[in-house]
Amino acid sequence: MSKTIIDTLKKYKFVALILLVGLVLMLLPSGEKEQRSENNSGTESFSLAETEQRLEALLRNVQGVGQVNVMLTLKSGSTLELAEDSSTSMRESETKRESDVVTVSRGSGTEEVIVTYERYPLYQGAVVVCEGGGNSAVRLSVIEAVSVLTGLGSDKITVVQWK
Repeated sequence: MSKTIIDTLKKYKFVALILLVGLVLMLLPSGEKEQRSENNSGTESFSLAETEQRLEALLRNVQGVGQVNVMLTLKSGSTLELAEDSSTSMRESETKRESDVVTVSRGSGTEEVIVTYERYPLYQGAVVVCEGGGNSAVRLSVIEAVSVLTGLGSDKITVVQWK
């Protein structure tokens, strides 16, 4: 009996090896949970109001600014590029291109799209109203801070005195 088992194992040793490797690979952690948590924490939806509030909170900490209100305008909002599965077919003299958005099934009937690239918004201008807006040193500090955070040039940022 043991001789027939040994003969069978010799005969199917490659199949058994492939099954064993497959089993080991299935038992290894895939890292999918880590990716999911990174994706959830890394993708923040853009909110102009929240950005203005965060900028106001930051500017309040600059010496001499005092009370502050910030208004930002956008040239273009944030956009997402989604992964697509595309195919091109040629028939006689016409070319036909088809593309479908790639989705990933997460179980329980839920599907998520795959984002390949996220473009952040482009700012058009900023107005900052603050108590220290009449002081040129404070005005310069505010313009530099807003410029660094938004990418706007100093000619697109206006700082005025609070009434």
